Amino acid sequence: MNERVYIFDTTLRDGEQSPGCSMNFEEKLRMARQLERLQVDVIEAGFPIASEGDFESVKEIAKVIRGCSIAALSRATKGDIARAWEALQFAARPRIHTFIATSDIHLKYKLKKSREQVLDDTVQAVRFAKTLCDDIEFSCEDASRSDIGYICQIVEAAIAEGATVINIPDTVGYAIPEEYGAIIRAIRERVPNIEKAVLSVHCHNDLGLGVANSLAGVMNGARQIECTLNGIGERAGNAALEEVVMALRTRHEKVGLHTNVNAEEIFKSSRLLTSLTGMHIQRNKAIVGDNAFAHEAGIHQDGMLKNAITYEIMTPESVGIKHSTLVLGKHSGRHALKQRFQELGYQLSAEELEAAYAAFTTIADEKKQVFDDDLIAILQNEVSETPETYTLETLQVTSGLNLIATATVALKKGEEVSQDSATGDGPVDAAYHAIERITGIRGELLDYSIKSVSWGHDAIGEVHVKITIDGYVFNGRSASTDVITGSVKAYLNAINHASTARYRKDKPSDVKREGAAV
Repeated sequence: MNERVYIFDTTLRDGEQSPGCSMNFEEKLRMARQLERLQVDVIEAGFPIASEGDFESVKEIAKVIRGCSIAALSRATKGDIARAWEALQFAARPRIHTFIATSDIHLKYKLKKSREQVLDDTVQAVRFAKTLCDDIEFSCEDASRSDIGYICQIVEAAIAEGATVINIPDTVGYAIPEEYGAIIRAIRERVPNIEKAVLSVHCHNDLGLGVANSLAGVMNGARQIECTLNGIGERAGNAALEEVVMALRTRHEKVGLHTNVNAEEIFKSSRLLTSLTGMHIQRNKAIVGDNAFAHEAGIHQDGMLKNAITYEIMTPESVGIKHSTLVLGKHSGRHALKQRFQELGYQLSAEELEAAYAAFTTIADEKKQVFDDDLIAILQNEVSETPETYTLETLQVTSGLNLIATATVALKKGEEVSQDSATGDGPVDAAYHAIERITGIRGELLDYSIKSVSWGHDAIGEVHVKITIDGYVFNGRSASTDVITGSVKAYLNAINHASTARYRKDKPSDVKREGAAV
C-alpha cells in the first residue's frame, strides 16, 4: 500500500483552546501563512460562532490563504453553520466542519436528547451545510465512547446527505490503539456508503496515546489525521503533527503511507508557534525538542562520530534543524572531547588530552552542560597560561526617548588602552558595537538573559550572553547592580573567551601538534 494521508491542522482552533495558547488576529494570520508553507492539506482556522474575533480571523485567513483548504467548526445547528459559511465563503477551498456528540454519556448529560433526535439533527445539519458548501466534514464527538452500531448509523446518514469527510474523534483520549483501530475498521466494514467519504481521525492525548491512536486509525483505513503543532490542545493536547508526519515518513516501508507536508518547515513552524503563544515544549519532546537530536552518552557520541545512523533514525535536516548536537556533559567520553577540541581548532597531545579530560570531568560533575568557552578555559587553566585579553576601563552611555543610543567604551589590553564610540538600537547594543570596533571581533548574539539574584531596587542583576564567532559558541557572564554595565561585561567576557581561542590557535606549536588516538 502506498497511499496519501491528508493532514488536517487544527492548531488555530483546537490548539488555541489550550489554556494559555490564545492568539490575536495578526498572530493567527502569521501562523496560517506558516502552515501554508508547511503544506498541510487543511487549516481549521477557528470556530466562527464562538466570538467576533474568531469570526474575523477565519474570514481573513479564508481570504489570504490559497494553498490549503480552510475549515471552520460549527455545531450541528443552522445558526452555527450559517455563521461558519459567512466566514468561509471567500476561501479558495472552503470546508464546513460540523459536529454533534454521539456517546450515550453526552446524550444523557450534555445534550439531553435521544439517539433518534441526534440522528435527525445530524441529517438536518449536513443537508443544510451542503446547500452552502461542497466540502462538508461531519464529526461524531466522543466517538470512542459511543456504541459502534449507532456510530455506523449516524455515519451512513451523514454521507447520504453529502458529507465528504467523516471524522471519528477520541475526544477525551480514552481509547487505546488496538481498540481505536478496531473502531475505524468496523466503520469501513459496516457502513455501506463509506467509500464516498474520507475517513478521518482526531485523537487527544489524555493517556499519552494521541499519536499512537492516530497511526492505528490510518493503518486501519482512515486517510486524514487531525493534529496540532507541538501537540497543543485541550487538556493534555492533541496528536502532534510533527510526530505523525515523521512517523509515516520514517517508517514508510512498514506503513506504505505518505503525506504532502514539507517536513523541512516543521522546526520553523514549531518555533513560531512557541514564540506566538509562549507555550514552551519540553526539551525531550519528539522531533522538535532541544534534545531530539542531541547526544551526551559517550557510547552514543562515539557511534554518532562514526556514522549518524547508529543513533539517529532521521536526520535533523529533514525537519529543518541545521545539525545534530554532541552535548558535552558528565556522560561524555574522551573521543567526543577530542573531537570537539579539533572542531575548535586545537590538536592536543595524549598528555594534554588527559589533563583536559580530568578537568572536564570535574566541571561536568558540577554543570549540566559544558560549553565551548568552558573548554577554552580548561585549556587556559590546565594546558596553557593565557591572561584575560581585554578589561573594561570606562563605559559611558547616552539613551532616551527619541534619542539615538550612543556608547563610549575604553578597553585595556596589556598596557594599551583603546577607546571608541558607536550607536545602536539601545545602550547595550551600542556598547557591543563599540567593543567590536575596538577588538575587531564581531560576535552574533544568540541569547541574552538577565535576572535578579536578590531583592529590592538595588538588586544585583546576573547577565548571561551567548554569542557565535566563526561558527563557534562562547558564553559570557557577569553580575552588577547596573544592568547595562553587567551586560557589557558579560559580552566582553564572551569576547575574551573567543580572543583566547584565537590566541591559542595562532601558536604554531599548538596547531601543528598531532593528537594521539584514545
